[in-house]
Amino acid sequence: MGSRARRRTLKALLDTHVLLYWLQRDPRLSEAQGEILSEASPDAPVWVSDISLWEVATLVNLGRLSLRLPLRDWLEAAVAPPLVRRVSISPTVAAAVAELPDDFHRDPADRIIVASTLTIGATLLTQDRRIIDSGLVATV
Repeated sequence: MGSRARRRTLKALLDTHVLLYWLQRDPRLSEAQGEILSEASPDAPVWVSDISLWEVATLVNLGRLSLRLPLRDWLEAAVAPPLVRRVSISPTVAAAVAELPDDFHRDPADRIIVASTLTIGATLLTQDRRIIDSGLVATV
């Protein structure tokens, strides 16, 4: 089976920066990530953790990120079905956060994103070296 066929069945959760790169057509999005995102469909949506919405709102509030739309409109568009589904910080995700190694990434948002990825059985689209190097989740 070729890599193209594999990607169509890949359940992908987006790290916050990948979500931003995708929606803002940022050239920092990797080719492999772009291919996966181009294949998002109602039958094979991509996933976003609720914590990513908080991270974007915080970055805008701190003046570290500018969006082309008002914040609320951008956030609603970012997780609009049918191409995107949200992962909430459920009791299962919270318990998975507590089970992560103590020496892994102290950033609570990154811990929630990794735990969410594990909980839904997804591959994480990220460029975060600490997450990639940890080997805790499959990454692209």
